[in-house]
Amino acid sequence: MLLKHLQEFSKYIAIAGFRNVKIEDVDAFLERARNSVGKNAEIQFFDARLVASWQHLYFAALNALKAFENKENISKSLAVEALLYASAQRQIRKATELLGVKKGLKDIAVLIIGMSADEVESALNAVSKVVGGKRDDEVLELSQRKKAAIREVFEISDAEIEATANGKTLEKALIDLVIERMALLATER
Repeated sequence: MLLKHLQEFSKYIAIAGFRNVKIEDVDAFLERARNSVGKNAEIQFFDARLVASWQHLYFAALNALKAFENKENISKSLAVEALLYASAQRQIRKATELLGVKKGLKDIAVLIIGMSADEVESALNAVSKVVGGKRDDEVLELSQRKKAAIREVFEISDAEIEATANGKTLEKALIDLVIERMALLATER
């Protein structure tokens, strides 16, 4: 689990991964998870197969918080705003189809945003009980299969990778390009 204090926003975030999750009914799953957290934290789940490392969700959270601070948010929910940024989409339906959790999904990522480290850690513990599966942050890391899927979904070309790489690893270039796609969403508003 990654736990970070975002001083600029007086918030804490946690990012974690889960493997071998069993999601039969998405709505019931989300309701149970959100009820377990209560009002103290915002929570958003992602399809880990399309998450380009913890940095992807970290910058999605930063962009969502900045959008709320500047009153440029699309959604009324900070968690949904983070999903919009993570997917680089302006429409909630498209963002959910792309990066949201789905029936049968086994690997998921979770982003939790709260006012204190204790609230965020408590929320993650509560969510862990509801989610089932095994806590495993390796699902956030880039594998060969994930790299190909992320490039396709975010429409990242070989030329962009080459131009961005400039001495970086392919993984770092890909992460940077996904973060760039999220930043572009902010400029389109």
